[in-house]
Amino acid sequence: MTDALQRPEPAFEAPWHAQAFALAVHLNESGLFTWPEWVERFSAGLRQAGLSRELNGGDDYFTVWLATLQRLMADQGHTDAGEVERIRQGWAEAYLSTPHGAPVHLPDDVI
Repeated sequence: MTDALQRPEPAFEAPWHAQAFALAVHLNESGLFTWPEWVERFSAGLRQAGLSRELNGGDDYFTVWLATLQRLMADQGHTDAGEVERIRQGWAEAYLSTPHGAPVHLPDDVI
């Protein structure tokens, strides 16, 4: 098979990686933080997460991405750790109680 016929590698390993990336870009474009500020904080998070092992660029990379975004939004007063945890728990409960293959819906009191 020639290179022209091969499918390109996906840019993201999982849909949530793309969603987390897009959310950070959207919040940056909305003026909630500058990109240099993001780079500084995210780089620090990657250094901290990678101290004991090499990051693989997949889930571990985007887990740091998401944690950095949560801390940044909390530091700026847009959310707080308690609110993030409440939504995370609501998501986990909704996900675990949804039949396989069915869409997951968060209850109105969670969002």
